Amino acid sequence: MYSIIDGKKVASEIKLEIAKEVAGLRAAGKKAPHLAAILVGNNGSSETYVASKVKDCEEVGFKSTLVRFTNDITEEILLNKIAELNNDPDVDGFIVQLPLPSHISENKVIEAIDPMKDSDGFHPVNLGKMMIGLPCFLPATPFGIVELLKRYKIETSGKNCVVIGRSNIVGRPVSILLSQKGMDATVTVVHSRTKNIKDIVANADIIIAAIGSPSFVTADMVKAGAVVIDVGTTRVLSSETKSGFKLAGDVDFVNVAPKCSYITPVPGGVGPMTRVSLLRNTLIAAARG
Repeated sequence: MYSIIDGKKVASEIKLEIAKEVAGLRAAGKKAPHLAAILVGNNGSSETYVASKVKDCEEVGFKSTLVRFTNDITEEILLNKIAELNNDPDVDGFIVQLPLPSHISENKVIEAIDPMKDSDGFHPVNLGKMMIGLPCFLPATPFGIVELLKRYKIETSGKNCVVIGRSNIVGRPVSILLSQKGMDATVTVVHSRTKNIKDIVANADIIIAAIGSPSFVTADMVKAGAVVIDVGTTRVLSSETKSGFKLAGDVDFVNVAPKCSYITPVPGGVGPMTRVSLLRNTLIAAARG
């Protein structure tokens, strides 16, 4: 029988820990941490995600600011707003919600963010520090995944871990974190050009699925007793929900779960941990100030 890795429950526990730290800051006469978010356009997933972040901030006693722009904003105006937030002493950390419209360079935007206010942990300075094990803001989703494994006391040392996907947001950074001292996993990264993906994944003790392809991981790719972390959050049409959409993971949950020792659901697995990792990074930034 498999166990569910309940990201919602763990995120709630971490939020209580953060709220306690915020209360301590306030009691010491310091200001509440301030997390800002820039949202461009009205992408459904981004809207939902940013609304949840605002709610999270309220729950832990953070101040939050949401800056909205329409899809036709120029790159220059967006970069000017980022410079403004970089220079605002009241803002401890901020994020620019991705994806951005095609006429705006995501790399240019990420590089424009002050690394000391980079709550998402995407800036090359933070990624570089992570690579060599220096203190930094860790990318929110990989940070959340590692925290889930730790809190469920899932053994990673010497384990064969396969990461499906090589994005700079999840795949690459989580592969680095899992192979570092303290986690000590043996990590293989597979992607769209990998041959024999099924055979490689079928050998994994731990599978991190972060490819953005609904139900990509099927039961024949998973060995008995494997731990499966599903990072996928693709919006698909659904007649079962009021909105007409539902979130689909990268794992065929119904058929894969019975083979696992542990598995994350979608939603309620990695998503809440990503959001709580943003709070954690912002709290670290505020405590520095």
